[in-house]
Amino acid sequence: MATLRKSARGTRAGARPAQPGTLLASESPYASRRVAVEFDGSTTAAYLYEAQQVVAVTWIANHLAAPGAVDLSRLDAGKAPVMPADHTKHPAGRELFDARSLRALWFEEGDGVAVVDGGQLLAVIPGWCDMSRGMPGYSRDVIGQTPFGWSLDDAMEGLGARADRAAAFWRWRSREDSWPGFQQALLGHLLGRLGPGARYWDVSSGRQPFAGVSERPPSPQRPYTVLSTVGMSCQRMPVVEQVVEDATASARIELALATTMSSPDAARIFLWLAQYPWRAVTWFGSGHTIRWYHEPATFPLGGGQEAVLLLGNPSQLLGPEPPDMSGFTFGGDPVTWLWVIPITERERLLAKERGAASLVTQLAAQRRSWVIAP
Repeated sequence: MATLRKSARGTRAGARPAQPGTLLASESPYASRRVAVEFDGSTTAAYLYEAQQVVAVTWIANHLAAPGAVDLSRLDAGKAPVMPADHTKHPAGRELFDARSLRALWFEEGDGVAVVDGGQLLAVIPGWCDMSRGMPGYSRDVIGQTPFGWSLDDAMEGLGARADRAAAFWRWRSREDSWPGFQQALLGHLLGRLGPGARYWDVSSGRQPFAGVSERPPSPQRPYTVLSTVGMSCQRMPVVEQVVEDATASARIELALATTMSSPDAARIFLWLAQYPWRAVTWFGSGHTIRWYHEPATFPLGGGQEAVLLLGNPSQLLGPEPPDMSGFTFGGDPVTWLWVIPITERERLLAKERGAASLVTQLAAQRRSWVIAP
């Protein structure tokens, strides 16, 4: 599949380009990936990029008569393949696409995309497609499976429904009341679990995915402040369905931390973490560790720490019983709160080598608390 690597540079072409060019260029709403649909004079193909790296690709159509077998000379020259006749619905070649009829439909997670032609699915590159593993995208004109594309018809039951859900999700997000309605629902849940709120900070700078931090001050029953994100669960995280058998139970999260330090100082950690899964095309789960991106002295949760550990239930560590945050759902999925625990880089490497359970056991032996002190 490396032979399909091409540049994404170029401008949007006219209706029927006489010369090779880019028919469609679109960046994901989270600015983490982009798709380019390119016509090279003989074929049209779609390329999914992360930064400058091609993640996945699919052939879309031949525009000349198909050969009986793969033209190796084109591959050797670094050109996109012309699909062999047995694997295309249009062995004589099909007419060029009208660039004005093409649009990108990004999945809710932002890791996959569908190319729509005049309201119909033309190609789909789900997040699990991976050029390095020989997993191309799906195309309407492909028959069967080839190294350059798989049949969209054969996968339409699942991918068609997935595209419909994505369209419905973005229609909802475009409504003026969608984000305020989500905020109100989640803040109401926090009120029931943690009591009245105080300050609220935006940590997304107006960029998707929107996210804020709600402060829940100490109470007679709780001698510490809880800071919780508001907004991470509004969209599913990328990658989850590739690594977790039951993605529904793991796809939506919020983060929380318990602290007796200054709330504005502690809340700065979420400027880094709240949008991280969608920016980095990854996911957060219990036991995951994430390394601080800057100098250790700038780490918001105290000197000497350089990473965080995320735990669904931190009760193995010293401290009072953690509050029960369960019961909130969105999009039919349960939302899990993961608690943020600051750790050293050495401890992060221990978890990477031996697993999160070993690190938690060590932290417990050190009588480390899950409530973050100044």
